[in-house]
Amino acid sequence: MSRYRGPRLRVVRRLGELPGLTRKSARRSYPPGQHGQNRKKRSEYAIRLEEKQKLRFNYGVTERQLLRYVRKARRATGSTGQTLLQLLEMRLDNTVFRLGMAGTIPAARQLVCHGHITVNGKVVDIPSYQCRPGDVIAVRDRDKSRRLVQANMEYPGLANLPSHLEFDKNTLTGKVNSVVEREWVALSINELLVVEYYSRQA
Repeated sequence: MSRYRGPRLRVVRRLGELPGLTRKSARRSYPPGQHGQNRKKRSEYAIRLEEKQKLRFNYGVTERQLLRYVRKARRATGSTGQTLLQLLEMRLDNTVFRLGMAGTIPAARQLVCHGHITVNGKVVDIPSYQCRPGDVIAVRDRDKSRRLVQANMEYPGLANLPSHLEFDKNTLTGKVNSVVEREWVALSINELLVVEYYSRQA
């Protein structure tokens, strides 16, 4: 299945707050659907599946991409869950979002895909590009690109800039200083449950 393009608030009602997917918040606190209000006790599998779906929808990755990230995180040293979150957080589309150049991750992905963003002086149009410490992320030197980003910055998705990034609003240039730390991940999630979910396959 390709990227999700359906109603976003429906997903938010089912999974909880997803800051990367939408800035809106659901008015109803119960899940959508006919039986949303009288939901029975969830199984262990359902709880793990829900946590996995949070990652998928928040970062806008496909099932295949997420599985690839899990396998990559397993091969790395340290906590698999934390490494998985770092891999997703250091994607170019998410970094553009966290710098405040776009209100949501889908909006940031569109900026990247349309060639409005440069990394170290070169246009990069691959949203999954892994940002590394030292990378300079800037808006392309075109009026159209600057206008788009300046309009987006009037309604930022998240208020606080993470400690691993710095951003100059005058030049519209950001820099990655280090790998993101766990406490700066905006999504409320138990990453260990995601790793447990994939331990059955992967």
